[in-house]
Amino acid sequence: MRQALAVPAFRKLWLATLVSVFGDFLALYAVFSELSFRMHASARAITLVSVFFLLPLAFVGPVAGVFVDRWDPKRTMVVSDLARAVLALGLVIVGAPWHIYVVFFALSTFSSFFTPARSVTFPQILPLEGLMSANAIIQQTVQMLQLASPAIAGALVGWAGPSSCYYLDSASFVFSGVMIATMAIPARPAHASQQMKSVVRDLFSGTRFILGHAVISFVILSIAAGTFAIGAFGSLTSVYVRDVLHAGSYLFGALGTMIGAGMLAGGVVVTPLARRFRHKAHLVNAGILTCGIFIAIVAGFPYKVAALAGCFGIGIGASLMIIPAMALMQGQVPPEMRGRVSSSSMSLISISQGVALLFAGDLASRFGITAVFFGSAALLLLISIAGTIRLRKPLEVARAQAA
Repeated sequence: MRQALAVPAFRKLWLATLVSVFGDFLALYAVFSELSFRMHASARAITLVSVFFLLPLAFVGPVAGVFVDRWDPKRTMVVSDLARAVLALGLVIVGAPWHIYVVFFALSTFSSFFTPARSVTFPQILPLEGLMSANAIIQQTVQMLQLASPAIAGALVGWAGPSSCYYLDSASFVFSGVMIATMAIPARPAHASQQMKSVVRDLFSGTRFILGHAVISFVILSIAAGTFAIGAFGSLTSVYVRDVLHAGSYLFGALGTMIGAGMLAGGVVVTPLARRFRHKAHLVNAGILTCGIFIAIVAGFPYKVAALAGCFGIGIGASLMIIPAMALMQGQVPPEMRGRVSSSSMSLISISQGVALLFAGDLASRFGITAVFFGSAALLLLISIAGTIRLRKPLEVARAQAA
């Protein structure tokens, strides 16, 4: 990790991510505070904030990836940051929930361009062996900010009002844009054709590449299915704490903290563990299995200690699943397709998360929370078994070709 941070371009990208993500968390908690306490919005209205943020990632993302592969990634990230800086100021004047939905939809639309452009940049500024550490640093940064930002956002909202968080979020995007603008990124060949027919062709060529690559297709589909299972678990955690553990908001907050702490721990051990696995895809598989085991522990042992330990283990498994998957896609996908593959994976993950948010409550009402948790664990176990079978042949071929 020290070697990755020693690269000037990556260090600037990391600082840009640190500041802008912190601003995002401040704005997010301020929005939920406004919806809950000033607007007195319903639970459904609050949930719709997440749904409207996920919609562009799911449906604009694949098309955005085609253009990211054509455009200069640095310019794409800077323009996205500056556009989001302006949009974040729109939260200052919101007067109804639907205003927030519009702003979050627009913010997410520009994020659909920024995220794959950042993913494209990683292999351009880092050696392949540094991708795992770089992704671990970004993941750990996000988790540390997620742990620290609620208390800071609460203090700011109470002292200066929600608008202070929105102004800081806007400023964080400006800072990110300035940092990225000063990065030295090696140029890459421009895409030859700009016609709309070629846009459609490129969109489908990215999908064909994913489906035709055994390892990449396994990783993306597994992460999407895993996101659905973990999302179903996460969306019901508060109800599980209330109805099964008969506890309150303190334990609910502690469980979220334990997941974050587990992801931090997973980010620390993922690079040493990767050296023990023959291929990063096996580490993704191990992360999926780890999440499934610990969700089953939470479901099977309805005790506070078991829930805390289980959430810590789920966090570790999530890091083992996500970080190698990102490094794998950045390293194995051809440079001219990295934007499309990154945005397609983001789209599937967003759709899975949205479906989990929409249907987990209905499934719990019909079958019970514990049954949904066991179902999520079983789904993750099946994905892990299928992955072991699916990966055996292509990885043997890859090792033979390397030899």
